[in-house]
Amino acid sequence: MGIEIERKFLTRSDGWKARAVRSVAVRQGYLARGPEASVRVRVAGDQAWITIKGCSSGISRAEFEYLVPLEDAEQLLEFHCGGRHIAKTRYWVPCAEHTWEVDVFAGGNSGLVLAEIELQHADETFVLPDWAGAEVSDDPRYYNAYLAEHPYREWA
Repeated sequence: MGIEIERKFLTRSDGWKARAVRSVAVRQGYLARGPEASVRVRVAGDQAWITIKGCSSGISRAEFEYLVPLEDAEQLLEFHCGGRHIAKTRYWVPCAEHTWEVDVFAGGNSGLVLAEIELQHADETFVLPDWAGAEVSDDPRYYNAYLAEHPYREWA
């Protein structure tokens, strides 16, 4: 079993763009979402995964991720996610000893830009870039599964 330890931040500027080393278009949808776990299918470039994420405990949660055939993932997205989709472009941005992932959302979530950092342990120290804004790690509205059902542009 894998453990995901992740912190999320809003961005305060686009200063990260000049440091991005690569990017990929991502589409993902949710096959199931409940209090105990979410099950998503993700297509990024020419690869696809099924991911099961357990409920959060602070900034940590269980994560199981498996490569699946691209054609299977496309069919799951189209026929089995019930409209619970998000689209974004993910950028990788090195900063000190870590690489941040910056997600620029599209569609109903356009206008939202989130930066996240995956850590080896919950109390690991890291350099907070000047373009990172308020931390939203503990705000479930910024979980992708929530955004798939409650798009950012519809928030009051």
